[in-house]
Amino acid sequence: MPSTTSPELSAPPEADVSLSHGLKQRHLSMIALGGVIGAGLFVGSGAGIAAAGPSIVVAYAVSGILVMLVMRMLGEMSAAYPSSGSFSAHAERAIGPWAGFAAGWSFWVLLCTAVGLEGIGAAKIVTGWLPGTPEWAWVALFMVVFCGANLAAVKNFGEFEFWFATLKVGAITLFLVLGVLAVAGVLPGTRSPGTSNLTHFLPHGGQGLVIGLLASVFAYGGLETVTIAAAESENPVKGVASAVRTAMWRIALFYIGSMAVIVTLVPSDSKEVVEKGPYVAALDHLGIPAAGRLMNVVVLVALLSAMNANIYGSSRIAYSLVERGQGPKVMARVSGGVPRIAVLTSCVFGFVCVLLSYWRPNDVFPWLLNMIGAVILVVWVFIAVSQLRLRRRLEREGSGKLVVRMWAFPVLTWVALAGMATIFVLMARQPDTRVQLYSTGGMTLFLAVVGYVRQRKRAGS
Repeated sequence: MPSTTSPELSAPPEADVSLSHGLKQRHLSMIALGGVIGAGLFVGSGAGIAAAGPSIVVAYAVSGILVMLVMRMLGEMSAAYPSSGSFSAHAERAIGPWAGFAAGWSFWVLLCTAVGLEGIGAAKIVTGWLPGTPEWAWVALFMVVFCGANLAAVKNFGEFEFWFATLKVGAITLFLVLGVLAVAGVLPGTRSPGTSNLTHFLPHGGQGLVIGLLASVFAYGGLETVTIAAAESENPVKGVASAVRTAMWRIALFYIGSMAVIVTLVPSDSKEVVEKGPYVAALDHLGIPAAGRLMNVVVLVALLSAMNANIYGSSRIAYSLVERGQGPKVMARVSGGVPRIAVLTSCVFGFVCVLLSYWRPNDVFPWLLNMIGAVILVVWVFIAVSQLRLRRRLEREGSGKLVVRMWAFPVLTWVALAGMATIFVLMARQPDTRVQLYSTGGMTLFLAVVGYVRQRKRAGS
């Protein structure tokens, strides 16, 4: 869908001029480090391991390479043009207002829905400890706590994430150390399994590997938050550059490394991998006392961390969109350096999703989940296309703008786009993901049409 104005002339105004810069470098460093460790890794990876077996390591490595390319592209643009709108602002600058509208609002819906889902997951853990207490009340409590923290000041969000990330990084680092010692046969009380659990590398053939690949792609969601948060840091350019440059080893260590340890220690056909979660299953295999309880605490922290981050991210994306004339002006009101109406709106939307899970669990709620199923892939496409178009402009503006450079441009950008296209094809061939693909495609097309109509009206006024 072509833009009615040249992308060269459609650069949006900086969206974060009224926001505070209360995030310190230590906040941003831990957000970048802990942002890759989510509940999707701790819990969601179990289904992927069950389907792909030991080949899940290959699945996470392939999708991890794609994510590294996406983060590198996003880092290049965010270091040159720091904005709370992140990829949405870049898409508007590079492609046109309709693209920024579609990318931004679809991601906002994703984040707000995720807030509700993470709240439900956290509440299930707490009600397991305190049976008889209502789940919705716990979700409401979590929502009030994190909404209040995000309403007060951006440094509160940073402090929560700093300590959440510290605990998650510490937990997974300890897990990796214990796992490597067990695999090497030097952990007291354990015997190394050797390669016995790796002999059936593809237990369900290529189909299982495809399922594992799709599961791994969506486990990486949330890495974009650091480029949103960087705009409110003391040194946005330095923050983005540092986060992007360390993305490779973080993904390799936390995702690929932990998958390798788990499939070496635990048979992939073990029911515990899905029922208890892969990390709990591995710790139980090592005979660690109270492993399930300890891991539930870590998963709870991961869920609460994701809630906090998604409330923050959704409010900043909404604020940036409205500042660029892409939404209701009331959401752009800033008080104390915080877009409080945007924070409240995002929290209310998230809690409505929670209520829908109770009121309409068989129709409206599944429809909403399907609609957001492939949003992250759509966002990645916008990032890649935007980087293709903005890179040449950045080169004309001077080398000072290119603090972070995409590797082997434009070859690897096109490789990333080809990888995304391949994943779309794989999703279309799987019954479970086909509905998500079509539902997300319908929402994206609707938002693109609305954005294009708005763009034409603004151009004609």
